Amino acid sequence: MRKYDIIVVGGGFAGSAAALAASRNDSKVLLIEQSGALGGAANICLVNPFMPNSTKITNENGETEKLELSRGIFAEISNRLEAMGAKKGNLFHEEYLKMILDDMMEEAGVDVLFHSTLCEVSKADGKLESVTVITKSGKITFEATQFIDCTGDADLAVMSGCPYRLGRETDNLCQPMTLCFRVANVDEEEFFTPECQEERQAIYRRWRAEGKTSNPRENILLFHTMINGVIHFNSTRVVKKNPVDPFDVSWAEREARRQMFDIYRMLKEELHAFRNAELVSSASWIGARESRMIIGEHVLTGKELVDCTRFEDAIAAGNYDIDIHNPEGTGTSHYYFPDGQYYTIPYRSLIPKGIDNLLVAGRCISSDHEAQASYRIMPIVCCLGEAAGVGASTAVKSGCSPKDADIKTIQKILLDSGAFIG
Repeated sequence: MRKYDIIVVGGGFAGSAAALAASRNDSKVLLIEQSGALGGAANICLVNPFMPNSTKITNENGETEKLELSRGIFAEISNRLEAMGAKKGNLFHEEYLKMILDDMMEEAGVDVLFHSTLCEVSKADGKLESVTVITKSGKITFEATQFIDCTGDADLAVMSGCPYRLGRETDNLCQPMTLCFRVANVDEEEFFTPECQEERQAIYRRWRAEGKTSNPRENILLFHTMINGVIHFNSTRVVKKNPVDPFDVSWAEREARRQMFDIYRMLKEELHAFRNAELVSSASWIGARESRMIIGEHVLTGKELVDCTRFEDAIAAGNYDIDIHNPEGTGTSHYYFPDGQYYTIPYRSLIPKGIDNLLVAGRCISSDHEAQASYRIMPIVCCLGEAAGVGASTAVKSGCSPKDADIKTIQKILLDSGAFIG
């Protein structure tokens, strides 16, 4: 049985950053991913572009400048994408992202195991001892001193018996699931004129009113891509389904595909700019904005975000709007942070109750429904993963639990690595 200092489960932005940060801090790391590439939702669910996580400030010369809040490893990834011509603004090319993350893991000496799904855990005396994954060769068990859950759904924490909540507090409903898809051969010059934008939204509203689609979303959300003539759609919406119930998710995948074809057929039939369009791809998995969230040493709240709370144990910062897609149907609510304002995220929200040698990073940290709606974006969860990797490796060096690791040491390592913590 192989033993590591740290095992990270989940290879999205949080897990990739956690593995890199821990390995760079002299830990022997295994990163376990159930798909065949790193990048998580960006690759599996085609989530694109990066949502903004910056604010405007006035510098000492009285000039307005942009303050980037997601730095550190996220900035490294972003810079590598730009250097390869694979990033334009917040748009990025997923195929380059996969290769960049592969290269970064190899450079840092991280062991990566693809096509491996967590299926069992072993624990004793309040600590995890090992995790078991299922592979094409059967089950394989790995031991470690510390563990980091970056599964997005808190799978490792839940298997370990840690307490958690699901969705919003009143009814456990989660933000809608969405299947992203892409269409080629679109006349972009015409498609993005104000007149055409107004026309396609009017057509969509009419189709909804006539019952030609079951999609409850209020409008069509779409973006440019890195490829000319290819448009990215983030417009399907499946509500009142549990993202961690396999039967609900199976139904959601089918329903979202029906909605995808409704949108494609609608625009193909009625919009001149779409006359030559061809449906080219959809995500291999439907995307979940929200599911389980651990109950940790601190439950981060939406009020704390609105109040722009600065925690003494801050390990990341954000100001992406509190963006809640209605869990019941139509509508999306927003709370936008004023210029110059941002919140911080405390290290304690990464520490689950119930297991002494486990940290959690990503969209499933300890928070309420409202707070999760802001920090769930890829730039912020990447910073959370970096903090978890530093926290776990600091605990390994100190021979203590992550909860007892020295926060000042963790913060200094983050700052020395270029992170912004407020």
